[in-house]
Amino acid sequence: MNFLPDRLAWAWAGAVQHLAQATPKGWRAERNGTGAVVTRAAVASLNAAYSVDQEPDLEALDEMARAVSVLGVPWSIIVRAGAAQAAAGLAATYGLTARAKMPLMTCSAATAVLTADVFPIRPVGSDRSDAYTEALTAGFQAPAGTFGSLMGGGVLDQPGWTGYLAEIDGRPVATGLGVCGPDVIGVFNVAVDPSVRGRGLGRAMTARILADGFATGAAEAYLHPSTAARPLYESMGFRVIETWTEFTAL
Repeated sequence: MNFLPDRLAWAWAGAVQHLAQATPKGWRAERNGTGAVVTRAAVASLNAAYSVDQEPDLEALDEMARAVSVLGVPWSIIVRAGAAQAAAGLAATYGLTARAKMPLMTCSAATAVLTADVFPIRPVGSDRSDAYTEALTAGFQAPAGTFGSLMGGGVLDQPGWTGYLAEIDGRPVATGLGVCGPDVIGVFNVAVDPSVRGRGLGRAMTARILADGFATGAAEAYLHPSTAARPLYESMGFRVIETWTEFTAL
C-alpha cells in the first residue's frame, strides 16, 4: 500500500464511493477492492463497476457489473493498467466493447507548479449546488440535465471535500472539486465554459485546488485528465504513472 499507484487507486475508489453515498440518487457497494458506484448521472464513468486490483477478482467484478447493468443508466467497467485483458471478456458479455484510456496522473507538493493568473475563485457549499451544476454542465459542453442531482444533497459540504466556482462579471464560468484523502488530494470536475477558455482559468482552478490540498497536509495529488487537458497538467508538474481502461457501450 506504500506503492504510489496503489495508494492513489485506493484514494480514487474511496472518493467515488463517497460520492455515490452522498449524492441524492446514489448507490454503492464494495468488496475487497472491487466495487460499484451509481450516481444516475447520464455519464458512464459515474455509474461503474470497477476494480483497483492489478489482478481483478472477475467473479466479484461480474457481480458488481450485473448490479449496475440493470439500472437503465449509461455505465462502464473501469480497471487498472494490467487488468484490461482479463476484464475485456467480461465487459463484452455486457455489450461494453468500446475501450477508452484513463491516464492516472500525479504530482507531489514538492514538484507542483502552482503559478497562475489570478481569478475570483471561491469555495462553495451546497447552497450553490445549482449554480455549480449549471457551470459544470456548460464547462463539459454536456446536454442540459446530464448531471441531474449529482452535486445535490450536501455533496459540496462533505468533510474533506471542497467545491470551487470561478465567476466573471458575476457569472459562474468554471468549476473544480478537491477531495482530500490520506496524504493525497484528488482533483475532479475542472471544467471551463467554452466562452471564456484560453484565459488560464483551468490552470488557476487546478492551482487553487492543489494549493489548498497541500496546505492541509497532502503530499501527493492525482487526477484523470481529458486528452485536451493533459498538456496543461503536465506543465503543472503532473506525470502519468498508470493508464487505466474504461469499457463502455459503443
